[in-house]
Amino acid sequence: MDGLPAIAPAPSTGCDSVLVERGQREVFCGLTGIVWLHRKIQDAFFLVVGSRTCAHLIQSAAGVMIFAEPRFATAIMEEKDLAGLVDANDELDRVVLRLLGRRPEIKLLFLVGSCPSEVIKLDLSRAAQRLSRQMAPNVRVLSYSGSGIETTFTQGEDACLAALVPDMPIAAATAPADLLVVGCLADVVEDQFRRLFAAMGLPKVSFLPPRHAGDLPSVGPNTKMLLAQPFLADTARLLEERGATRIPAPFPFGAEGTTAWLHAAAQAMPVDQSAFNAAVAAPRARAETALARMRPELEGKSIFMFPDSQLEIPLARFLAREMGMQLTEIGTPYLHRQHLAEELAMMPAGVRISEGQDVERQLDRCRAIRPDLTVCGLGLANPLESEGLTTKWSIELLFSPTQGYDQAADLAELFARPLLRRTKLRV
Repeated sequence: MDGLPAIAPAPSTGCDSVLVERGQREVFCGLTGIVWLHRKIQDAFFLVVGSRTCAHLIQSAAGVMIFAEPRFATAIMEEKDLAGLVDANDELDRVVLRLLGRRPEIKLLFLVGSCPSEVIKLDLSRAAQRLSRQMAPNVRVLSYSGSGIETTFTQGEDACLAALVPDMPIAAATAPADLLVVGCLADVVEDQFRRLFAAMGLPKVSFLPPRHAGDLPSVGPNTKMLLAQPFLADTARLLEERGATRIPAPFPFGAEGTTAWLHAAAQAMPVDQSAFNAAVAAPRARAETALARMRPELEGKSIFMFPDSQLEIPLARFLAREMGMQLTEIGTPYLHRQHLAEELAMMPAGVRISEGQDVERQLDRCRAIRPDLTVCGLGLANPLESEGLTTKWSIELLFSPTQGYDQAADLAELFARPLLRRTKLRV
Protein backbone atom coordinates (compact mmCIF):
# COMPACT_ATOMS: atom_id res chain seq x y z
CA MET A 1 0.00 0.00 0.00
CA ASP A 2 2.79 2.34 -0.90
CA GLY A 3 4.39 2.71 2.52
CA LEU A 4 1.47 1.52 4.62
CA PRO A 5 1.66 -1.93 6.26
CA ALA A 6 0.23 -4.56 3.94
CA ILE A 7 -2.88 -6.51 4.93
CA ALA A 8 -1.98 -10.15 4.50
CA PRO A 9 -4.71 -12.78 4.31
CA ALA A 10 -4.59 -15.62 6.78
CA PRO A 11 -4.53 -19.23 5.61
CA SER A 12 -7.93 -20.49 4.47
CA THR A 13 -10.37 -21.31 7.24
CA GLY A 14 -12.01 -24.04 5.19
CA CYS A 15 -15.34 -22.23 4.83
CA ASP A 16 -16.91 -25.30 3.21
CA SER A 17 -16.63 -27.16 6.52
CA VAL A 18 -18.67 -24.64 8.51
CA LEU A 19 -20.76 -26.33 11.21
CA VAL A 20 -24.39 -25.73 10.23
CA GLU A 21 -26.99 -26.12 12.98
CA ARG A 22 -30.75 -25.84 12.70
CA GLY A 23 -32.09 -26.25 16.21
CA GLN A 24 -33.51 -24.04 18.95
CA ARG A 25 -32.18 -20.47 18.84
CA GLU A 26 -31.59 -17.85 21.52
CA VAL A 27 -31.66 -14.49 19.75
CA PHE A 28 -33.57 -11.20 19.79
CA CYS A 29 -36.13 -10.52 17.08
CA GLY A 30 -35.72 -7.85 14.40
CA LEU A 31 -37.78 -5.32 16.37
CA THR A 32 -34.65 -4.49 18.35
CA GLY A 33 -33.13 -2.68 15.36
CA ILE A 34 -35.59 0.16 15.96
CA VAL A 35 -33.46 1.23 18.93
CA TRP A 36 -30.62 2.43 16.69
CA LEU A 37 -32.65 3.14 13.53
CA HIS A 38 -34.91 5.70 15.21
CA ARG A 39 -31.86 7.68 16.31
CA LYS A 40 -30.54 7.83 12.76
CA ILE A 41 -33.52 8.96 10.64
CA GLN A 42 -34.41 12.06 12.58
CA ASP A 43 -37.88 12.73 11.12
CA ALA A 44 -39.03 9.10 10.98
CA PHE A 45 -41.24 7.23 13.44
CA PHE A 46 -41.44 3.47 14.01
CA LEU A 47 -44.85 2.12 14.99
CA VAL A 48 -44.70 -1.53 16.01
CA VAL A 49 -47.99 -3.35 15.49
CA GLY A 50 -47.70 -5.93 18.23
CA SER A 51 -48.40 -7.07 21.74
CA ARG A 52 -47.48 -5.76 25.18
CA THR A 53 -44.53 -8.13 25.08
CA CYS A 54 -43.25 -6.33 21.97
CA ALA A 55 -43.62 -2.99 23.73
CA HIS A 56 -41.76 -4.25 26.81
CA LEU A 57 -38.96 -5.65 24.65
CA ILE A 58 -38.36 -2.38 22.80
CA GLN A 59 -38.56 -0.24 25.92
CA SER A 60 -36.25 -2.57 27.85
CA ALA A 61 -33.75 -2.72 25.01
CA ALA A 62 -33.77 1.07 24.67
CA GLY A 63 -33.75 1.81 28.38
CA VAL A 64 -32.62 5.42 27.86
CA MET A 65 -35.81 7.25 26.96
CA ILE A 66 -36.36 9.06 30.24
CA PHE A 67 -35.79 12.70 29.33
CA ALA A 68 -36.74 12.65 25.64
CA GLU A 69 -39.80 11.42 23.80
CA PRO A 70 -38.67 8.57 21.53
CA ARG A 71 -39.57 8.19 17.88
CA PHE A 72 -41.02 4.73 18.31
CA ALA A 73 -44.11 3.24 19.92
CA THR A 74 -46.27 0.12 19.91
CA ALA A 75 -49.83 -0.10 18.67
CA ILE A 76 -50.80 -2.79 21.17
CA MET A 77 -52.98 -5.56 19.82
CA GLU A 78 -55.59 -6.65 22.36
CA GLU A 79 -57.42 -9.98 22.63
CA LYS A 80 -60.31 -8.62 20.57
CA ASP A 81 -57.89 -7.84 17.71
CA LEU A 82 -56.41 -11.32 17.81
CA ALA A 83 -59.86 -12.89 18.00
CA GLY A 84 -61.07 -10.94 14.98
CA LEU A 85 -63.81 -9.16 16.97
CA VAL A 86 -62.81 -5.76 15.58
CA ASP A 87 -61.41 -4.57 12.26
CA ALA A 88 -57.67 -4.35 12.91
CA ASN A 89 -57.22 -1.97 9.98
CA ASP A 90 -59.73 0.49 11.40
CA GLU A 91 -57.98 0.32 14.75
CA LEU A 92 -54.62 0.87 13.08
CA ASP A 93 -55.88 3.88 11.11
CA ARG A 94 -57.20 5.41 14.30
CA VAL A 95 -53.85 5.00 16.09
CA VAL A 96 -51.89 6.41 13.14
CA LEU A 97 -54.14 9.48 12.83
CA ARG A 98 -53.82 10.16 16.54
CA LEU A 99 -50.03 9.75 16.38
CA LEU A 100 -49.60 12.10 13.41
CA GLY A 101 -51.87 14.66 15.04
CA ARG A 102 -49.64 14.63 18.09
CA ARG A 103 -46.33 14.48 16.20
CA PRO A 104 -46.66 16.73 13.12
CA GLU A 105 -42.88 16.71 12.57
CA ILE A 106 -43.01 13.09 11.36
CA LYS A 107 -42.24 12.81 7.64
CA LEU A 108 -41.76 9.05 7.36
CA LEU A 109 -43.78 6.47 9.28
CA PHE A 110 -42.76 2.81 9.41
CA LEU A 111 -45.40 0.22 10.27
CA VAL A 112 -43.35 -2.59 11.78
CA GLY A 113 -44.79 -6.09 11.78
CA SER A 114 -44.40 -8.39 14.78
CA CYS A 115 -45.20 -12.01 15.62
CA PRO A 116 -48.83 -11.20 16.61
CA SER A 117 -49.53 -9.18 13.47
CA GLU A 118 -47.96 -11.93 11.34
CA VAL A 119 -50.04 -14.61 13.07
CA ILE A 120 -53.37 -12.92 12.28
CA LYS A 121 -52.14 -12.10 8.75
CA LEU A 122 -52.56 -8.34 9.11
CA ASP A 123 -51.42 -6.95 5.74
CA LEU A 124 -49.27 -4.00 6.82
CA SER A 125 -47.96 -3.51 3.29
CA ARG A 126 -51.47 -2.74 2.03
CA ALA A 127 -52.18 -0.65 5.13
CA ALA A 128 -49.03 1.39 4.47
CA GLN A 129 -50.07 2.04 0.87
CA ARG A 130 -53.53 3.13 1.97
CA LEU A 131 -52.24 5.43 4.69
CA SER A 132 -49.55 6.83 2.44
CA ARG A 133 -52.18 7.89 -0.09
CA GLN A 134 -54.21 9.46 2.73
CA MET A 135 -51.28 11.37 4.24
CA ALA A 136 -49.57 12.45 0.99
CA PRO A 137 -47.64 14.59 0.43
CA ASN A 138 -46.80 15.38 4.07
CA VAL A 139 -46.07 11.87 5.33
CA ARG A 140 -44.78 8.74 3.62
CA VAL A 141 -45.83 5.41 5.17
CA LEU A 142 -43.77 2.25 4.64
CA SER A 143 -43.85 -1.18 6.23
CA TYR A 144 -41.44 -3.97 7.05
CA SER A 145 -41.37 -7.04 9.28
CA GLY A 146 -39.46 -7.22 12.55
CA SER A 147 -41.23 -10.41 13.56
CA GLY A 148 -39.18 -13.06 15.31
CA ILE A 149 -40.90 -15.58 13.03
CA GLU A 150 -39.23 -13.98 10.02
CA THR A 151 -36.21 -12.05 11.34
CA THR A 152 -33.45 -12.21 13.91
CA PHE A 153 -31.88 -9.25 15.70
CA THR A 154 -30.05 -7.23 13.00
CA GLN A 155 -32.25 -8.43 10.13
CA GLY A 156 -34.68 -5.75 11.29
CA GLU A 157 -32.31 -3.11 9.95
CA ASP A 158 -31.97 -5.00 6.68
CA ALA A 159 -35.76 -5.16 6.32
CA CYS A 160 -36.09 -1.44 7.11
CA LEU A 161 -33.47 -0.33 4.58
CA ALA A 162 -34.89 -2.71 1.98
CA ALA A 163 -38.26 -0.94 2.42
CA LEU A 164 -36.55 2.36 1.54
CA VAL A 165 -34.94 1.15 -1.69
CA PRO A 166 -38.07 1.35 -3.93
CA ASP A 167 -38.42 5.03 -3.01
CA MET A 168 -34.82 5.92 -3.94
CA PRO A 169 -34.56 8.13 -7.05
CA ILE A 170 -33.20 6.44 -10.17
CA ALA A 171 -29.88 7.90 -11.32
CA ALA A 172 -29.39 8.39 -15.05
CA ALA A 173 -27.14 5.96 -16.90
CA THR A 174 -25.01 8.93 -17.92
CA ALA A 175 -24.55 10.15 -14.33
CA PRO A 176 -20.97 10.09 -13.01
CA ALA A 177 -19.92 7.26 -10.72
CA ASP A 178 -20.96 7.83 -7.12
CA LEU A 179 -20.25 6.08 -3.83
CA LEU A 180 -23.10 4.86 -1.61
CA VAL A 181 -22.30 3.64 1.92
CA VAL A 182 -25.04 1.25 3.05
CA GLY A 183 -25.75 0.53 6.71
CA CYS A 184 -26.83 2.44 9.77
CA LEU A 185 -23.84 4.23 11.33
CA ALA A 186 -23.76 6.51 14.35
CA ASP A 187 -23.66 10.16 13.28
CA VAL A 188 -20.18 10.63 14.73
CA VAL A 189 -18.89 7.67 12.69
CA GLU A 190 -20.59 8.89 9.50
CA ASP A 191 -19.03 12.33 9.96
CA GLN A 192 -15.57 10.79 10.39
CA PHE A 193 -15.96 8.72 7.24
CA ARG A 194 -17.16 11.77 5.30
CA ARG A 195 -14.01 13.64 6.32
CA LEU A 196 -11.81 10.70 5.28
CA PHE A 197 -13.55 10.34 1.92
CA ALA A 198 -13.23 14.09 1.32
CA ALA A 199 -9.51 13.95 2.15
CA MET A 200 -9.17 11.15 -0.41
CA GLY A 201 -10.83 13.35 -3.05
CA LEU A 202 -14.39 12.04 -2.76
CA PRO A 203 -16.43 14.94 -1.37
CA LYS A 204 -19.80 13.59 -2.62
CA VAL A 205 -20.58 10.35 -0.79
CA SER A 206 -24.13 9.26 0.08
CA PHE A 207 -25.27 7.21 3.05
CA LEU A 208 -28.26 4.89 3.43
CA PRO A 209 -30.17 5.45 5.65
CA PRO A 210 -29.99 9.25 5.45
CA ARG A 211 -30.48 11.47 8.49
CA HIS A 212 -33.67 12.93 7.04
CA ALA A 213 -36.37 11.03 5.17
CA GLY A 214 -36.42 13.47 2.27
CA ASP A 215 -32.70 13.01 1.54
CA LEU A 216 -32.81 9.53 0.03
CA PRO A 217 -29.82 9.17 -2.32
CA SER A 218 -30.24 8.17 -5.94
CA VAL A 219 -29.13 4.78 -7.25
CA GLY A 220 -28.33 3.59 -10.74
CA PRO A 221 -25.87 1.73 -12.96
CA ASN A 222 -22.95 3.96 -11.93
CA THR A 223 -23.53 3.58 -8.19
CA LYS A 224 -20.74 1.85 -6.28
CA MET A 225 -22.14 0.33 -3.08
CA LEU A 226 -19.96 -0.12 0.02
CA LEU A 227 -21.58 -2.15 2.81
CA ALA A 228 -20.88 -0.87 6.33
CA GLN A 229 -22.66 -3.82 7.98
CA PRO A 230 -22.47 -7.55 7.16
CA PHE A 231 -26.19 -8.25 7.64
CA LEU A 232 -27.74 -6.35 4.70
CA ALA A 233 -28.38 -9.19 2.26
CA ASP A 234 -31.87 -8.10 1.12
CA THR A 235 -30.96 -4.41 0.88
CA ALA A 236 -27.86 -5.19 -1.19
CA ARG A 237 -29.83 -7.46 -3.52
CA LEU A 238 -32.47 -4.79 -4.17
CA LEU A 239 -29.82 -2.14 -4.81
CA GLU A 240 -28.04 -4.47 -7.23
CA GLU A 241 -31.35 -5.01 -9.05
CA ARG A 242 -31.43 -1.22 -9.52
CA GLY A 243 -27.98 -1.30 -11.10
CA ALA A 244 -25.66 -0.68 -8.15
CA THR A 245 -22.38 -2.61 -7.95
CA ARG A 246 -21.18 -3.90 -4.59
CA ILE A 247 -17.56 -3.17 -3.70
CA PRO A 248 -16.05 -6.33 -2.15
CA ALA A 249 -14.39 -5.37 1.13
CA PRO A 250 -13.86 -6.39 4.74
CA PHE A 251 -15.89 -4.39 7.25
CA PRO A 252 -14.57 -1.28 9.04
CA PHE A 253 -13.77 -2.75 12.46
CA GLY A 254 -10.34 -1.97 13.86
CA ALA A 255 -7.48 -0.16 12.16
CA GLU A 256 -6.81 -2.98 9.69
CA GLY A 257 -10.45 -3.50 8.70
CA THR A 258 -11.13 0.22 8.35
CA THR A 259 -8.06 0.67 6.13
CA ALA A 260 -9.04 -2.25 3.90
CA TRP A 261 -12.65 -0.99 3.69
CA LEU A 262 -11.56 2.52 2.70
CA HIS A 263 -8.95 1.17 0.30
CA ALA A 264 -11.57 -0.94 -1.50
CA ALA A 265 -13.65 2.21 -2.03
CA ALA A 266 -10.59 4.14 -3.19
CA GLN A 267 -9.76 1.50 -5.80
CA ALA A 268 -13.36 1.29 -7.04
CA MET A 269 -13.92 5.02 -7.55
CA PRO A 270 -10.87 5.29 -8.31
CA VAL A 271 -8.71 7.42 -6.01
CA ASP A 272 -5.02 8.09 -6.51
CA GLN A 273 -2.96 5.83 -4.21
CA SER A 274 -0.89 8.71 -2.84
CA ALA A 275 -4.07 10.66 -1.96
CA PHE A 276 -5.42 7.59 -0.18
CA ASN A 277 -2.18 7.10 1.77
CA ALA A 278 -2.10 10.75 2.84
CA ALA A 279 -5.75 10.64 3.99
CA VAL A 280 -5.50 7.52 6.15
CA ALA A 281 -1.92 7.61 7.45
CA ALA A 282 -2.48 9.80 10.53
CA PRO A 283 -5.84 8.36 11.71
CA ARG A 284 -4.58 4.82 11.15
CA ALA A 285 -1.44 5.52 13.17
CA ARG A 286 -3.55 6.96 16.01
CA ALA A 287 -5.80 3.91 15.98
CA GLU A 288 -2.86 1.49 16.02
CA THR A 289 -1.28 3.37 18.93
CA ALA A 290 -4.53 3.26 20.88
CA LEU A 291 -4.99 -0.45 20.12
CA ALA A 292 -1.44 -1.20 21.23
CA ARG A 293 -2.33 0.17 24.68
CA MET A 294 -5.39 -2.11 24.84
CA ARG A 295 -3.73 -5.25 23.46
CA PRO A 296 -2.22 -6.48 26.78
CA GLU A 297 -5.75 -6.70 28.23
CA LEU A 298 -6.88 -9.13 25.51
CA GLU A 299 -3.81 -10.86 24.07
CA GLY A 300 -3.81 -14.60 24.60
CA LYS A 301 -7.35 -14.65 26.02
CA SER A 302 -9.77 -17.17 24.50
CA ILE A 303 -13.17 -16.10 23.20
CA PHE A 304 -16.36 -17.98 22.24
CA MET A 305 -19.11 -16.18 20.28
CA PHE A 306 -22.72 -17.32 20.26
CA PRO A 307 -24.69 -16.38 17.11
CA ASP A 308 -26.62 -13.16 17.56
CA SER A 309 -25.84 -10.11 15.44
CA GLN A 310 -24.07 -11.33 12.25
CA LEU A 311 -21.17 -9.09 13.31
CA GLU A 312 -19.36 -12.11 14.73
CA ILE A 313 -17.04 -12.89 11.79
CA PRO A 314 -15.66 -9.32 11.33
CA LEU A 315 -15.33 -8.85 15.10
CA ALA A 316 -13.52 -12.17 15.47
CA ARG A 317 -11.12 -11.20 12.68
CA PHE A 318 -10.38 -7.91 14.49
CA LEU A 319 -9.87 -9.58 17.87
CA ALA A 320 -7.60 -12.29 16.50
CA ARG A 321 -5.43 -10.26 14.15
CA GLU A 322 -5.20 -6.94 15.97
CA MET A 323 -5.70 -7.89 19.61
CA GLY A 324 -4.12 -11.34 19.69
CA MET A 325 -7.15 -13.19 21.09
CA GLN A 326 -7.56 -16.94 20.63
CA LEU A 327 -10.74 -17.82 18.75
CA THR A 328 -12.48 -21.01 19.88
CA GLU A 329 -15.92 -21.09 18.22
CA ILE A 330 -17.40 -18.19 16.26
CA GLY A 331 -21.14 -18.58 15.73
CA THR A 332 -23.25 -16.44 13.42
CA PRO A 333 -27.01 -16.63 12.72
CA TYR A 334 -26.42 -16.57 8.97
CA LEU A 335 -23.20 -16.73 6.96
CA HIS A 336 -23.40 -14.76 3.71
CA ARG A 337 -20.35 -16.24 2.03
CA GLN A 338 -20.21 -13.64 -0.75
CA HIS A 339 -20.45 -10.57 1.48
CA LEU A 340 -18.03 -12.08 4.01
CA ALA A 341 -15.52 -13.57 1.55
CA GLU A 342 -12.82 -11.01 2.38
CA GLU A 343 -13.37 -11.46 6.11
CA LEU A 344 -13.19 -15.26 5.88
CA ALA A 345 -9.93 -15.01 3.94
CA MET A 346 -8.42 -13.08 6.86
CA MET A 347 -9.60 -15.44 9.61
CA PRO A 348 -7.03 -17.61 11.40
CA ALA A 349 -6.79 -21.21 10.23
CA GLY A 350 -8.46 -23.87 12.32
CA VAL A 351 -11.10 -21.76 14.03
CA ARG A 352 -14.54 -23.39 14.24
CA ILE A 353 -17.24 -21.31 12.51
CA SER A 354 -20.86 -22.27 13.11
CA GLU A 355 -23.93 -21.04 11.24
CA GLY A 356 -27.36 -21.12 12.83
CA GLN A 357 -27.79 -22.60 16.28
CA ASP A 358 -28.75 -25.58 18.33
CA VAL A 359 -28.45 -23.76 21.63
CA GLU A 360 -28.17 -26.78 23.95
CA ARG A 361 -25.38 -28.32 21.90
CA GLN A 362 -23.59 -25.01 21.62
CA LEU A 363 -23.86 -24.46 25.37
CA ASP A 364 -22.29 -27.87 25.91
CA ARG A 365 -19.37 -26.95 23.63
CA CYS A 366 -18.91 -23.61 25.40
CA ARG A 367 -18.92 -25.26 28.84
CA ALA A 368 -16.38 -27.81 27.68
CA ILE A 369 -14.04 -25.09 26.36
CA ARG A 370 -14.60 -22.66 29.27
CA PRO A 371 -13.27 -19.63 27.33
CA ASP A 372 -11.96 -16.51 29.04
CA LEU A 373 -14.76 -14.49 27.41
CA THR A 374 -18.14 -15.52 25.99
CA VAL A 375 -20.08 -13.16 23.73
CA CYS A 376 -23.81 -13.91 23.79
CA GLY A 377 -27.31 -12.50 24.06
CA LEU A 378 -28.87 -11.28 27.27
CA GLY A 379 -30.86 -14.47 27.71
CA LEU A 380 -27.71 -16.59 28.03
CA ALA A 381 -25.41 -14.15 29.82
CA ASN A 382 -26.75 -14.42 33.38
CA PRO A 383 -26.95 -18.24 33.45
CA LEU A 384 -23.39 -18.49 32.10
CA GLU A 385 -22.15 -15.91 34.61
CA SER A 386 -23.68 -18.02 37.39
CA GLU A 387 -21.58 -20.92 36.11
CA GLY A 388 -18.40 -18.85 36.43
CA LEU A 389 -18.03 -17.81 32.78
CA THR A 390 -17.27 -14.18 31.92
CA THR A 391 -19.72 -12.82 29.35
CA LYS A 392 -20.18 -9.86 27.04
CA TRP A 393 -23.63 -8.77 25.85
CA SER A 394 -23.61 -8.84 22.05
CA ILE A 395 -26.36 -6.20 21.91
CA GLU A 396 -23.89 -3.61 23.22
CA LEU A 397 -21.82 -4.01 20.07
CA LEU A 398 -24.76 -2.66 18.03
CA PHE A 399 -25.74 0.14 20.39
CA SER A 400 -22.20 1.57 20.61
CA PRO A 401 -20.26 3.39 17.85
CA THR A 402 -17.70 0.73 16.85
CA GLN A 403 -16.69 1.30 13.21
CA GLY A 404 -13.76 3.38 12.04
CA TYR A 405 -10.34 4.46 13.26
CA ASP A 406 -11.42 6.68 16.14
CA GLN A 407 -13.64 3.96 17.60
CA ALA A 408 -11.14 1.09 17.28
CA ALA A 409 -9.85 1.34 20.85
CA ASP A 410 -13.41 1.80 22.16
CA LEU A 411 -14.35 -1.44 20.39
CA ALA A 412 -11.43 -3.26 22.02
CA GLU A 413 -12.41 -1.82 25.40
CA LEU A 414 -15.92 -3.29 25.09
CA PHE A 415 -14.31 -6.74 25.15
CA ALA A 416 -11.70 -5.88 27.77
CA ARG A 417 -14.18 -4.42 30.27
CA PRO A 418 -15.85 -7.68 31.41
CA LEU A 419 -12.42 -9.31 31.81
CA LEU A 420 -11.25 -6.41 33.95
CA ARG A 421 -14.46 -6.57 36.00
CA ARG A 422 -13.94 -10.28 36.63
CA THR A 423 -10.36 -9.66 37.76
CA LYS A 424 -11.47 -6.99 40.22
CA LEU A 425 -14.20 -9.22 41.62
CA ARG A 426 -11.70 -11.99 42.24
CA VAL A 427 -9.31 -9.76 44.19
